[in-house]
Amino acid sequence: MEKPSIGIIGGGSWATALAKIFSQQTGLSINWWVRNQEVANHIESFGHNPNYLSSVQFEKNRIYVSSSIQEVIKRSTYLVFAIPAAFLQKSLSGVSSRDLENKFIICAIKGVIPEKNLIPCHFFQNEFKVGQDAIGVITGPCHAEEVALEKLSFLTIASSNQKLSLQVSDWLKCRYIRTVLSTDTDGAEYAGVLKNIYAVGSGIFHGLGYGDNFQAVFITNAIREMERFLSKTSTITYDVKESAYLGDLLVTAYSQFSRNRTFGNMIGKGYSVKSAQIEMNMIAEGFYACKSIYQINQQLGADIPIVDAVYRILYERMSPAIEMKLLSSKLS
Repeated sequence: MEKPSIGIIGGGSWATALAKIFSQQTGLSINWWVRNQEVANHIESFGHNPNYLSSVQFEKNRIYVSSSIQEVIKRSTYLVFAIPAAFLQKSLSGVSSRDLENKFIICAIKGVIPEKNLIPCHFFQNEFKVGQDAIGVITGPCHAEEVALEKLSFLTIASSNQKLSLQVSDWLKCRYIRTVLSTDTDGAEYAGVLKNIYAVGSGIFHGLGYGDNFQAVFITNAIREMERFLSKTSTITYDVKESAYLGDLLVTAYSQFSRNRTFGNMIGKGYSVKSAQIEMNMIAEGFYACKSIYQINQQLGADIPIVDAVYRILYERMSPAIEMKLLSSKLS
């Protein structure tokens, strides 16, 4: 029987960290898609990504790198998507449902596809007719930067297909990675989206000068709000205190590596959205996710005042100081 192969779609920090783990741990062929051919050539020549986590070295003879997404998909059995949600649909514009037949899709994306207001699992099911049992999710709590530094981290692998979860878990487990299995793909993905929005809110409060005492209250209310939203979207029993939910929220809201907290902090200090994005030169998923979750919730009707406040600041240009003062009066 032919050995399976792993395709990684994306050229950022998470894709780089996953390429390191898979190339070191699995013994399988790794096919890696990056958008820019010059970057692909650099990785193949020098064994590291020049743009993200550049200190991470790869086994050059184990990884095939290409700027052709069709070629990487064709060569791979398992496809791990680690690309910002805002760019997913455009990146797949030349890919058909037939191209993804008999492929397993693993989503390591913490966002909503803005053109469709769909979490990645639903996007692949609706747009490419991928079966639910062929889809899995990799979520936190962890940052790619700490994975690259080989600091002990925990990953949650979610799928309705236990065999798929176990397979991905076996490939990821190593000296510095522990894994937890789940069947709640929808909850894991929505939680991954919401925690980015809450991290933006946490950053805004920090930028406005609120202290750690208040931040603790904010995060407590954020996890309650997450639970209210998830109760509208998931029919699977889950515990919001598990690592995939509360843990991922905590690390994103507090960590120095959190792009979403950094983005929010800049907004709180008076930067415009555009100027904050330009200065960061990285994608803060919470910005795009906030609009999508706000729109999705128009139908769901969950009580999510934090998301509402962050939306008004980012998209209606309301004053961060006024909005967050009003929000603080609703927290308990």
